[in-house]
Amino acid sequence: MPEGLEIERKFLVELPDLKKLDLKRTVSIIQTYLTNGAGDSQRRVRRIAENGRISYTYTEKVFIDDVTRREDERSVSEKEYGLLLEQRRTDCVPIVKVRHCFLYREQLFELDTYPFSDTLAVMELELEEPSQKIFFPDNVKVIKEITGDKRYSNAALANAGTFPEKISVAAQNGVV
Repeated sequence: MPEGLEIERKFLVELPDLKKLDLKRTVSIIQTYLTNGAGDSQRRVRRIAENGRISYTYTEKVFIDDVTRREDERSVSEKEYGLLLEQRRTDCVPIVKVRHCFLYREQLFELDTYPFSDTLAVMELELEEPSQKIFFPDNVKVIKEITGDKRYSNAALANAGTFPEKISVAAQNGVV
């Protein structure tokens, strides 16, 4: 894969029993979107907590298609993180999630869980090529692929405060 390119597919899954996964790391993330950059690139900063340590990253992405994007990511200091937060998008609330990274058949999956759901999660996998075969763990129930579905972007989930399925059910029940 060329340097700086990210090929990724995403899936909506039922939240699995985490004890049954070959977990390699778990991190807490607060992700804040910044105003768009040059060429309408998407910019964000993350505050990452892992094993009692805090780190910060800045990422800039240009979307090429639903599964491929050019990505530039770097570590930033706490001071630079604070300065970058001044450029946050006012139309987009930060997303809070816990990322569980696990191995299955030599594939490194990332399972994102959110405080607004104890039943659903988003699982993603970076690939070498878009058509690469994916082997899913038996103990993870994939509901559907959500690659390219903007309703499941972190920004959309943060703003909605729930998954689109929950909004549909609430609307049917007259709650919305």
